[in-house]
Amino acid sequence: MGIVDSMNGSTLSPSDSAGRLSTTAFVQSSNALHASFETADFASATEFVDRVARAADAANHHPDIHLSYGLVEFALSSHDAGGVTERDVALASTIQRIADELGASAKSEHTPQR
Repeated sequence: MGIVDSMNGSTLSPSDSAGRLSTTAFVQSSNALHASFETADFASATEFVDRVARAADAANHHPDIHLSYGLVEFALSSHDAGGVTERDVALASTIQRIADELGASAKSEHTPQR
């Protein structure tokens, strides 16, 4: 099992992260966590990105973000470790909490099967 913190460079496999991500829109593929969220409009999408950016700065961990009208896509990976670590799972949970608070909904192709 690959669960260890990112400080020693170890990464999580998809089976390691799946249970912890089950209450989020995030799924692990291609050495990163991915999720897409739909928002009402561009202004709400930018508010979502702004709140995530502040949380990511506070955690000193910065996701790749794609912003478009009513859509925000995230890719989380610990580049220093070469894949997904506990930091990514923690940030995914924070992003999901912010999405829930703002009423952003998970776009279906990234919604995990429950």
